[in-house]
Amino acid sequence: MRRDPHVVLEVARDASPAEIKRAYRRLAMRWHPDRNEHPEATERFKQIRAAYDKLTAVDLPEEAETEEAAAEPAPEATPAKAADIRLNLEITLEEAAAGCRKDIHYARGKACPTCDGSGEAGISRTRFCAACHGSGRVHDAKRTLIPCPECGGRGVFSERICPDCHGSGREVADVSLEISVPPGMLSGDDLRLSGQGEPGGDKLQAGDLYLTLIIAAHPLYDMRGRDLHFSMPVSALSLLAGAEIRVPSLTGVLACQLEPGAAEGREVRLSGKGYPGRGRNPAGDLVICLEVEFPRHLTARQRKLLLQADAALQADAEEALPTLAAWRQAFLAE
Repeated sequence: MRRDPHVVLEVARDASPAEIKRAYRRLAMRWHPDRNEHPEATERFKQIRAAYDKLTAVDLPEEAETEEAAAEPAPEATPAKAADIRLNLEITLEEAAAGCRKDIHYARGKACPTCDGSGEAGISRTRFCAACHGSGRVHDAKRTLIPCPECGGRGVFSERICPDCHGSGREVADVSLEISVPPGMLSGDDLRLSGQGEPGGDKLQAGDLYLTLIIAAHPLYDMRGRDLHFSMPVSALSLLAGAEIRVPSLTGVLACQLEPGAAEGREVRLSGKGYPGRGRNPAGDLVICLEVEFPRHLTARQRKLLLQADAALQADAEEALPTLAAWRQAFLAE
């Protein structure tokens, strides 16, 4: 095969034999022609099998390869299945984080009650074959008359087309379901509802319903992986003094103690306080971009308090305001 077998099986080049085998089984189940009606399913299944054979032939010792070949069961025949239905499900960030229940409404087929899904009902009618115009014969490439392959030489078709479904055997039905969304799912994750796709028949299993989760944009949080980023203004004095500030989160308001420092923008990261984890994926961080806000208008009382604070700083300028103290020493010393 020309395609890279690692690419076909979606595994890393240093994947172990066990990982290769798991990837093969997962892809073979998805693309087996008995389960997948896609026109390329047969060819994809052949590529997957060839890639697996090539990697196991290279990666496994001869003895191990023989044991693997002997131990691996032949692909199981799976029953035919009706078509799956795929829909998008949009929910809020808060709903996705905590989990929720949602009502969904969609349309799917059902057996026509008039013909019971057969497509045939009513009085039989006859129509001429369009290929031979009712003669039952057509000319082949050598201009020799031969029986018409379309109608088998009969020249006519007898049919009983159901007047309600026009021969399809199906009609559209509206479906309403209440579904549960587990907490911590991400945009693009799928929920699978077994048997809620297109209905099956005597020898046909019902299809599945796949809901692809879409998390709506949030007015505050910017979601990056499982980290939640947002910006908030903070007083310049809070930054200078290292005050305790209150910040929003998905679980409520949190207290955040600032380190004293310069009155300029900075980033604060609260570990594990972002979007919740799921399975082996840990919770993300809450990342706050602090934007410095200087006072614009001061009352007489506020001005007096600031001047008192400034006087206290001036009194200890060598420690609190070293650049100012050095400048004074150089240019204002008497």
